Amino acid sequence: YVAAVYEHESVLSPNPTALVDRQSALEFMGRNLDIYEQQAEAAARQGAQIIVFPEDGIHGFNFTRSSIYPYLDFVLHSHSVKWNPCREPHLFNDTEVLQRLSCMALKNKIFLVANLGTKQPCERVDPRCPSDGRYQFNTNVAFSDDGMLVATYRKHNLYFEYAFDTPPEPDYKLFDTPFAGKFGMFTCFDILFFEPAVNLIRRYNLKQVVYPTAWMNQLPLLAAVEFQQAFATAFNINILAANIHHPTLGMTGSGIYTPVKSFIYHNMESYGGKLIVAEIPVITTDYKTNLEKTPGTVSEKGNEELAPIFYAEMMYDNFTFVPVWGGEGELQVCANTLCCYLNYRRAVLTDELYALGVFDGLHTVHGTYYVQACALVKCGGLSFSTCGQEVTDATAVIDFQLWGNMSTPYIFPLLLTSGITLDFADHMGWKNNHYFISKNRTSSGLLTAALYGRWYEKD
Repeated sequence: YVAAVYEHESVLSPNPTALVDRQSALEFMGRNLDIYEQQAEAAARQGAQIIVFPEDGIHGFNFTRSSIYPYLDFVLHSHSVKWNPCREPHLFNDTEVLQRLSCMALKNKIFLVANLGTKQPCERVDPRCPSDGRYQFNTNVAFSDDGMLVATYRKHNLYFEYAFDTPPEPDYKLFDTPFAGKFGMFTCFDILFFEPAVNLIRRYNLKQVVYPTAWMNQLPLLAAVEFQQAFATAFNINILAANIHHPTLGMTGSGIYTPVKSFIYHNMESYGGKLIVAEIPVITTDYKTNLEKTPGTVSEKGNEELAPIFYAEMMYDNFTFVPVWGGEGELQVCANTLCCYLNYRRAVLTDELYALGVFDGLHTVHGTYYVQACALVKCGGLSFSTCGQEVTDATAVIDFQLWGNMSTPYIFPLLLTSGITLDFADHMGWKNNHYFISKNRTSSGLLTAALYGRWYEKD
């Protein structure tokens, strides 16, 4: 099927904490919706059957609970009501944004997914009801190609979003399409947690996911395109990921991902939005079982060099590292219960320092979650203290096999190359209770090759 995602450079309010009336809020959001309209039309002209827009793209961010209120639409969070906002605009008050999105889908005969702020009044008898008498949610909406509202999803894992409430229960939201079957949806920070993202995929055996996000890149392990691809690979699914485009805030990186191919956009230099349109296969079979029978050997341990161990901060976590010296070798490094092993060979020796790092512990900055990671990274300079820094370019082409005795089945294989481009591993999977990833000759200089494990039970 043909899918489209739009990386949107949103028009941002110069003063998001100011209190404005509904009319001013609608006029402001209209400027972003005008751009959405052009992009939906452009995508449809290129044959796209579905388009995904990013998180916060219509209203922006950095609001307070009260300043965002005029920007919120009312959405009925219910399966029982069938509603086409474009054709039935007067069914509910305060649904102007929903009406415009619905009409875009209808006019262009395209499935459309967007993110907006929504409100739901609540009763005083509800113990969770906020003191102002309403819930405010960060919400994704999906419309069918005739403008019907087919799914609403309320973001569960909020990322310092003080204007919004967490829904009482995780939403598991799907919608059906004639061209690719069922799609699930979740938003941004949700991708790092079991609920609802992983549970949704497992419970409904999903093969397609739409993913609006407003993601700030963090190298070397959590650049948007890097983690989006790893997630598609780990679960053998297609992901349509739309990010927002604000390079000054570190925000870029969208793509259409299959388990074996990615169509991505990562650009920290220029301004303006970007439409990605790609034709991808509908995944029907479950590759998971094939993955476990991957050929490839995990070599016997015992002859690793004893390289000097050092510590450095990476992604705000205290990693234990060993340097990756020379043209080839075998290394190991351990922390807590996790041991990471690396066999490597460099095609040409360059004056770049690489290191093999391990972290097995609770990550506590910008969110709390348990990580088990084995990572081969290029350091920022030639001294040990530069390992873990954000690096965007590399020249060393490396053959490697990286493995670890991970305690969680949820492992995201990261493979990032020079210029924030992506590569795919030759082989990966479980062997002898170790998870491994291997690659003969990266396509360009290696930035990061990592196994990023999430041990959800220990969050």
